[in-house]
Amino acid sequence: MEESHDEAQIIDEGVGTSVNEEKNQQRDETISENKSEKEESNGKKETSRNETIDGGAYIHFIDVGQGDATLLQGPDFTILIDAGRHDRNDVVPYLQNIGITKFDLVVGTHPHADHIGQLDKVLEAFPVQEVWMSGSTHTTRTFERVINAIIEHEVDYYEPRSGDEFQIGSLFINVINPVTLSGDLHEDSISLVATFGEVSFLFTGDAEKQTEEAMLQRNELVEADIFQLGHHGSSTSNIEKFLRAVDPDITIYSAGADNSYGHPHREVIERLYMMDIPVYGTVSNGTIIITTDGKTYTVDPEAVTLPKEENDHVTNSEDEEEKSPLTSGECIDINNASLEQLQNITQIGEERAKQLIELRPFSSINELTRINGIGSGRLREIKAEGKACVG
Repeated sequence: MEESHDEAQIIDEGVGTSVNEEKNQQRDETISENKSEKEESNGKKETSRNETIDGGAYIHFIDVGQGDATLLQGPDFTILIDAGRHDRNDVVPYLQNIGITKFDLVVGTHPHADHIGQLDKVLEAFPVQEVWMSGSTHTTRTFERVINAIIEHEVDYYEPRSGDEFQIGSLFINVINPVTLSGDLHEDSISLVATFGEVSFLFTGDAEKQTEEAMLQRNELVEADIFQLGHHGSSTSNIEKFLRAVDPDITIYSAGADNSYGHPHREVIERLYMMDIPVYGTVSNGTIIITTDGKTYTVDPEAVTLPKEENDHVTNSEDEEEKSPLTSGECIDINNASLEQLQNITQIGEERAKQLIELRPFSSINELTRINGIGSGRLREIKAEGKACVG
């Protein structure tokens, strides 16, 4: 994993800590070795998809509130894609209650805390053969806990890239994103199509419009029977031409009740209705389980209804990690953004976000140097990112 250690400050839930340089070196060396071994042993594989499958598969879209956690369980594979929120403890109990004992693969689509929040707990509770992450890094204690857990439990580690193909038991996985890292955590989300027999599932993490368009331009094979809507059903994702290319039978989103981001956005639900594509959601249906024999599939809950007007997103906010209010220029107004929204700005963790709020108002971005720990170097990074603005 390529990772910058220019700033050795890991921030999460308002707690700051210095990262021991020796630990960082050990972490990087261990992950680099695992990645190299994986690249040598796993290229594209020629495999038959017409083999007889003994037993069915169950895909659990687990209700973890405003986050993601999806279990793929088959006769010869057990895979978890994302692991819920950092401020809840519901993923491991759910998995234990249904009898999960080990994992062939755990995927963290990107390092935001509503996707890898309990991944370290999963590694502590179950034997895991391999972990996939995008390779993007994040300045949170949650991210640090996950990396340390990978090392502590000596789990194989890999950073998949578009074009990678794998077979785990009777499940086939085609990776369609990222090609390379862009520096945007959402756009670098691991995206993949998982196929069991003749039934396919598409997962794109929090990949947004730009990535959806790029995947289409690269002629990625995005078509799938079941599509987990990108970014919790946000209008920052799920553009019409991408949905038409996927051509799903049904769509599913994972979001929390009364979340402040308005997920799923009404615009997306209306688009799906106009396209006559049924929508299911954890906020309405709870945990959604799809059962398939590899030829057909069943889903028990009823499709969700169109959200009420009062539940529409009243701001242009994104999600737990991509928060705004945004101005017309798509930037985060530091004088009006919430504590959570400010943390989407590079170099701004919870403690600095609290200081920022206390020091308001700001007349220019340059005044962010009033915040402890933000000097000219970090200010340059903030300005270069282009997300922060003064409304």
